[in-house]
This record gives sequence, C-alpha cells and structure tokens, in this order.
Amino acid sequence: MWEWASVSSGAPTQRVIAGEDLMTPEPVEFVRGRAVLYSSRSPEKESGNEDAIGVFAVDGSRIVLAVADGMGGAAAGARASAEALGAVERSLSPPNGDEPVQSPVLDAFDDANQQVLALGVGAATTLCLAEIALDQLRLYNVGDSAALVVGQRGKLKLQTIAHSPVGYALESGLLDETEALHHDERHVVSNVIGSRDMRIDVGSPMGLAPRDTVLLGSDGLFDNVSLNEVIACVRCGPLDYGARRLLEVSTQRMRSPAEGEPSKPDDLSFVLYRMR
Repeated sequence: MWEWASVSSGAPTQRVIAGEDLMTPEPVEFVRGRAVLYSSRSPEKESGNEDAIGVFAVDGSRIVLAVADGMGGAAAGARASAEALGAVERSLSPPNGDEPVQSPVLDAFDDANQQVLALGVGAATTLCLAEIALDQLRLYNVGDSAALVVGQRGKLKLQTIAHSPVGYALESGLLDETEALHHDERHVVSNVIGSRDMRIDVGSPMGLAPRDTVLLGSDGLFDNVSLNEVIACVRCGPLDYGARRLLEVSTQRMRSPAEGEPSKPDDLSFVLYRMR
C-alpha cells in the first residue's frame, strides 16, 4: 500500500512501518527536517509486531508523524494499527493545495475508527499524530501512545495526556510519575480507535524552536523509560544517537531490569523529528 518517494524526485516523502521489525533506527529526510523511526515486537513474544508508525510529507513545508499501538490479540492488533496508518495515508494523499491539514487529519481518525470497527473482531488501536507546518506544531491523540516536545536544554515544552485512569491520575496530581510508571493498571486504556465512543484530543498550535525535538512513541517506550531519561536521551545531539539510546535503555529494561527499574515487555515503536 505504501511506497517510498523521495523529495528530490518531486513527490512527497513518506514511510510507513506496519507490523515490521527494524534492526536499527531508520532515518528519513525531509525538505525542512529529519526524522528517525524505529519499531520492533516485544522481546518476550513470538507473534508479530502490533505497532505501526509513519511519516508523511504533505508538501515541502508540512509533514505528519504518526504512531499506532494495536490491541486485541496479535493478528487483530496488527490489522487495527495498519488500518489506522492506512487512513492517515488516504486522508493526506493527494494534498489539497494550501488548505490546513487539520481537516484531513481529523478525517483520518474518523476513517480509522470506522475501518477498525468494521473488522468485527474486537480489535482496537491507539493513534497519536503530530502535524508540523513550517515551525508550527499541533498534536492529536486517541489512547495512551504519547507525544512530547523537548527543548535543547531539556525543557519539556509539551506532552500529551494518556487516555487511561493512570494517565488522568498523573495529570491531576493524584499520582507522581514514579507511581504512575510502576502502577499495576498502567496498561488499561479508556479511549481507543475501534470504539463507538472514540474521542480525539486536539492540541493547540505551538511554535517549534530550531533545535526542539518532537517524539512520538508507543507504551513500549514510555512504560520502560522514565520521562527524565527520555528527555536526557533526545534533547540534544544527533537524532540517530538519541534513537539508539532510547532503544538500548528500553530493550535492557524489558530483558533484564535492575531492582526498582520499570519493566513491561511490549512492542516498541517511536518517531523522532527535528527541524533543520
């Protein structure tokens, strides 16, 4: 369904990874920035990867980043996340002139929800998107896959709220980050693609500074690496190095954590982006 197209060829760049396992983080170049993608299945399972990730260049100045984490069993979860990324691809191609991207992005969420419901097997998926137009960012989210923006000096400038009881408790101050990271019910998600009651959180637009880093990830990342550790890995330096550090820490925690460290083996997927 998805093809690689180079910016230099005159076609928009896009890359979708659905149900695949990457050996190492993969870079993708855009006219105005650079992304690094990674996705792999949990080290504790033999069934397929249920995550899907993608990056899409609408045109030379606008891109969309996406992460989906499928649920409902291996085959159903993989189909659900792939349907979500397929809906994003359909909604953005071909681009509709200079009109805002928000409308097709919202259409993608609705399309994804209908497609997953139509599977009729109880499948569901999260879907987290970042829309970047020049130096303006807007986040969209359903579920507990997360997005954040980190400044070069380590300031957390923006973060989505997980649609889960633990996520809401963390946001309201009833739990601190350490308590939330180790909570037994952290995996419970209260809002998903594949629900007739699905709702979309739409963030306000914010400006990106030249060295800000945008990160989207599934819970295989955020359930195994603390927020401060994530920030330390990605705030500065080459994106490829930050991606490798996230991969190393997450994998080590899943396989052999030290006492007191979180360890929730799961499919691991993330997208890093930084403007040029």
